[in-house]
Order: sequence, then structure tokens, then C-alpha cells
Amino acid sequence: MSKLRPSHEKKREVRFSEWMDGSVDPYLGNLELKPQELQKESRQQFEERIRDYAQLNADLYDTEKNKGVKAFNLIYKISSVIWILLLIGVMLLTVSYLPPNGGADNPANNEVTERYIEKGLQETGAVNIVTGMILDYRAFDTFGESNVLFIATITVLILLRKNKKMHNEFDMKDDTDEEKYEPKSDSILQTVAKVLVPVILVFGIYVILNGHLGPGGGFSGGAIMGAGLILYCMTFGFEKTERFFTENTYKWVCFTALTVYCLSKAYSFYTGANGLHSHIPLGTPGAILSSGLIFVLNICVGMVVTCTMYTFYAMFRKGEF
Repeated sequence: MSKLRPSHEKKREVRFSEWMDGSVDPYLGNLELKPQELQKESRQQFEERIRDYAQLNADLYDTEKNKGVKAFNLIYKISSVIWILLLIGVMLLTVSYLPPNGGADNPANNEVTERYIEKGLQETGAVNIVTGMILDYRAFDTFGESNVLFIATITVLILLRKNKKMHNEFDMKDDTDEEKYEPKSDSILQTVAKVLVPVILVFGIYVILNGHLGPGGGFSGGAIMGAGLILYCMTFGFEKTERFFTENTYKWVCFTALTVYCLSKAYSFYTGANGLHSHIPLGTPGAILSSGLIFVLNICVGMVVTCTMYTFYAMFRKGEF
């Protein structure tokens, strides 16, 4: 017979799912904290503490008599001047190696630019050379930029997130306090938004899917879709928006998109570095299903940008999430 798993133990995937959902705080209740005992001090002790504190501030912030502060200010000024001179020297040295402006021997295009222009369509399958450069030749940089967006949003989310348990137990706010974040009912604005929001979202999807064929891509299409969600939220409020877009929606969409991006380019990097043939076809240039992984990567980038734009707006609008 298999051994029964104790009730206090959970599988890793269960703990990971609870952590992603935000339903369980792994640190809550697991820290050894002892309540601080109140200490009563006499009037004499209180006066001595205040006098010592005042004397400490007087000695510490007295810039005219404090030798340590004087020495620090002097060292700070000297080191600032030295570092500025070093930076200027490095920049001037770098500029000295540049070819003279208007020289006859200056190359019209370097080999990297020439490679992008002459073999970009053949190697990437993307008609849009800029998209082929960003999501194929420089895909590693683009992946880093997407991670920067995700990390920045998560950082703001951590700083502005409220403790729901503490909020329910100790924060005695009225239900009407949440209404100040909701927009006022405007029938004209809501009617216009009902027409514009679907058009904006569809246009954003078109820009994302068309990024490898013409102007557009994940960043611009994601910005358009994010603007559509912000317009919907400004018109109909958080209550209706959170029916389909919540904190968990943002985390799972971004996590999935970045994972797909990472795995896709890891396969591409591995095959390219080892001289192996990639089995992902580039398709027919000009067709919607072409350019290999670029089509998929555009969708991933678009999803991350869309969620990031709306999440930043929601968090800074309410001051918490």
C-alpha cells in the first residue's frame, strides 16, 4: 500500500498554484515573532532620553564643528570631480576612434546592416525587416525588454498590494469608499465606448498579427490594446473590468507569454549555435502564417505589453491592487 501523504504537506504544483493565485502567503504565520512588551519609563528617564537624542543630533549634524562631516563633504566633492573627468576622458577617447565625418573611405553600411537588408527576408521569412531584426537577430534583447516590463509591474504590484486579511480585520472603511475610484455614469461616453473599444481591440490584434508583414508588431499592437482596456475601465469602472481582467489574469498571461517566448528562442538559439537544422518552416513570405517563430513571438510580446499598460493604470488609479 502507498503511504498516505500527511495533511500538512502539499505537492509542489499545489503550493506553486496557491502562490501564483495569491491565496496563500508562505511567510504569513511562519515567522517566529514575539509581541513587544510595553516598557514604562519614569519622567526622569524620559527627559534624559530626549536630552541625549538632542545632543546626538547636535553633534551629528553640526557641519561646522563635526570633523567627520567636513571630511566626508570634502572627499565627496573631490571624488565627484575625479569621476566626471574620467567619464569625459573615456567619452573623448571613444570619439577619437570614430572615422572622420565626410571621409571618402567611410563605409556606407557596415556588415551588420548589410546582412539585415540583403538576407533578412531569406533568413527570417519576415517581409518587415525591422520585425525580423527585433524578433530574430536581436530576439534575446527583446526578451530582456519584455522581462523588464514584467518585473517592473510585479515590483509596483508588491509595493501597492494590500493585505486582504489585515484589510478585512482592521480596516473599517465603508463600502462607499470604493466608489470614489469608479467613474460617474455617463450615457454619452458609455455609448461611444461601446463602439470604440471593440474597434480598438480588433485593430490592436491586427497590428500584432500583421507585424511580420508590415508596420506594427507586439509592442505597438500591445499598446493599442492596452489603451482599449484603459478606455473601457475609465468608462465602465473596475467592477465590470475585473469580471474578465484581474490580478491573476495578468500574472498568468504574462507568465505564459514569457515562458513560450523563452522556450521558443531557446530552441532557436540551440539549433543555431550547434549548426542544426531548425524544423520550424519559415512559410511563404507575405502570408499571415509565415516567418517561423516571429509570428508567435509577436503575440507573446503583445500580450505582455497589453497587460502591463492596463495594470499600471489600474494600480496607480486606485493606489493598491
